Amino acid sequence: MAIRLAAILMIFFLASGNNKYRYADNHNIMPGAGRTAIYLPLLAGKKVGIVANNTSLINNTHLVDSLQKLGINIISIFTPEHGFAGNADAGEPVSDSSVFNDNIKIISLYNDNNKPSAEDLKNIDIMVFDIQDVGVRFYTYISTLHYVMEACARAKMTLVVLDRPDPNGYYVDGPVLQAEFISFVGMHPVPVVYGMTIGEYAQMINGERWLGGSLQCPLEVVLCANYRHDYYYELPVSPSPNLRNMRAVYLYPSLCLFEGTVMNVGRGTDFPFQVYGHPAYREKDFFYIPQRTGGAKNPRHRDTKCYGVDLRNRDIESIRNEKQINLSYIIDAYQKMNRPKNFFTDYFNYLAGNDILKKQILDGFSEEQIRNSWQDELSYFKTIRRKYLLYPDFE
Repeated sequence: MAIRLAAILMIFFLASGNNKYRYADNHNIMPGAGRTAIYLPLLAGKKVGIVANNTSLINNTHLVDSLQKLGINIISIFTPEHGFAGNADAGEPVSDSSVFNDNIKIISLYNDNNKPSAEDLKNIDIMVFDIQDVGVRFYTYISTLHYVMEACARAKMTLVVLDRPDPNGYYVDGPVLQAEFISFVGMHPVPVVYGMTIGEYAQMINGERWLGGSLQCPLEVVLCANYRHDYYYELPVSPSPNLRNMRAVYLYPSLCLFEGTVMNVGRGTDFPFQVYGHPAYREKDFFYIPQRTGGAKNPRHRDTKCYGVDLRNRDIESIRNEKQINLSYIIDAYQKMNRPKNFFTDYFNYLAGNDILKKQILDGFSEEQIRNSWQDELSYFKTIRRKYLLYPDFE
């Protein structure tokens, strides 16, 4: 089942991308999961829990299948937002599945409980975390990481993080989250794009004592081989149902802000996070119609013609070369919508991490003025970030 699922997702992801960049030069990068000789001794003879989804692969084989074949005793699989198969809608509660491969219990960490309970962990000796992140604060896999680390810290249980490259790890940008806007789409005082792998991020959670009180998680990070932050790395499978190719992955830090507005950002189409639009958008050169899809059961403006902007032809290299969030999309959309009072929803401030960005856009600040306003907090964050880096950096 897992191998077939992985193969289907890989074909879909590559077919949706820009062929010019397919495996452009992954620098022989090997994610931590593939370096079994390093971490198998930590798991041998122990009862193992694994946090995993469709991205948890060693080449074309799912991590769970690989470890079972190597004799590792896996007790439970824990899954983040989008579920084990990675196809549940954004924000859709994921119920516990029964079993995997007829003998492993699957437990959702995206329903009423966001972290493993003491009962979940009582028959487990050690936990493994292997999820492909995209390096953006409101992408919730790092929130799941936090809660798993907290549960392991309370149980005094080691968490082994199998590190993976961060496709947006080549820059740091955006406002830093303020405490009053902490939520599951932002739990820590980091900018929108933080330029760290999930293993580095786990070290930062520990080192900055973000688990609360004196809690620290016993942590082992298995590094990627041959990786550095500014390398281009093509993700082999879609990390979530609406990031279907590398263009969407690179546009996501900028376009996800539209999720806190009245605009549709391509959900309910074959090209989410590569377009944005609204039925009342002024310019009529491009339109699309959001419909119910597997990864978007009730998209905004469903079955309604949305006029807007098509970014599907944006060159991937040009997006990477910007090395910053592109605020011109949302500023321009607000103006093209005739600056309506209801353009922003309450959710926007949680994505932005503050209530300042919305006010700046409403007040007509330029992109340069907005960007200048967050430089001091970015500089401070970078001093924190630097303490936890495990790979050669771009600075």
